Amino acid sequence: MSTGPNLVDVLDAHRFDEAALLKWLQKEIPEFGSDLEVKQFQGGQSNPTFLLTSGGNRYVLRKKPPGKTLPSAHMVEREYKVIRALSDNTDVPVPKARVLCEDSDLIGTPFYVMDFMEGRVLSHPALPELEKAERRPIHEAAIDTMAKMHSVDVNKVGLGDFGRPEGYVARQVARWSKQYEASKTDDMPSMDKLMKWLPENLPAKDECAIAHGDYRLGNLMLHPDKPEVIAILDWELSTLGHPLADLAYYCLHYHLSSSFEGMRGVVGEDLGELGIPNEQETIERYCKATGRDGIDDWHVFVSFSLFRLAAIVQGVYARALAGNASNADALEVGKRAHILADAGWAVAQKGSKGTGL
Repeated sequence: MSTGPNLVDVLDAHRFDEAALLKWLQKEIPEFGSDLEVKQFQGGQSNPTFLLTSGGNRYVLRKKPPGKTLPSAHMVEREYKVIRALSDNTDVPVPKARVLCEDSDLIGTPFYVMDFMEGRVLSHPALPELEKAERRPIHEAAIDTMAKMHSVDVNKVGLGDFGRPEGYVARQVARWSKQYEASKTDDMPSMDKLMKWLPENLPAKDECAIAHGDYRLGNLMLHPDKPEVIAILDWELSTLGHPLADLAYYCLHYHLSSSFEGMRGVVGEDLGELGIPNEQETIERYCKATGRDGIDDWHVFVSFSLFRLAAIVQGVYARALAGNASNADALEVGKRAHILADAGWAVAQKGSKGTGL
């Protein structure tokens, strides 16, 4: 079972001055060693991420990608801020943040360094690598950890200014509509429909919490042997926002077909046979952990999440065409934007007609 990091030699497009980095790290992290080996993680689509090995210790470096990037994207400074606040002030599981460098002259773009954590990353919600009895506890741990993150008092931990506390979904729809338009390569009718429908069907109730923005199994580090989340990873899209957007995003696999390669869907699978909770069970567990009676406008959060993911995937595709995406198979990934947009529009239509999801 391969659940460890997928590491490759640093891609040509992402090479940097390793000697300059070593010298800087030795100054900033007193226990840093005298040598440095750098490998690149594969699997992420956005901020290039590297494993640093020195003196028997391992660290992770995340940096902005090279070249021109979309407005407000790849804000590694924000990632560092939220990880640092949570690791210093809460029991929300995150890696220990070490140091931030905002000087682009050192290795070409801003970056930060955090501790490497030993564990498992299991990306597919069907958890095919595991035995049936092991699957449900992992999904439950993921939901419980999300609830813990959403329960953090943002003002108490110094994140009160991490985003605007109101209007998250409306702002996100506007932002990702612009990002989509900036990276559009061909016509996508479902995206056009969603860009019109979503602003007219915003959630009735506004809420504010730490919104991770990309909360899914593939961004959770699990304990090597137990069904426990030891770290939430990849905070690039985090801000203050509506917590139910994270929950809906986590539930996207309930709305995507298992027959599409790489989409991590479970539609068409027997969830009972797999041993994973269904969507209603997932929602109920989250509601119990956060003291909710239920969720209104669920279809809005799900269609919004599919729309946003389609816009993100389209951006990956556009970067691949420009030659600077951080994953070698980004061109294939980009083709999935149509599938996501169509699924989002289908959910919006069903929910609007009151036929459920």
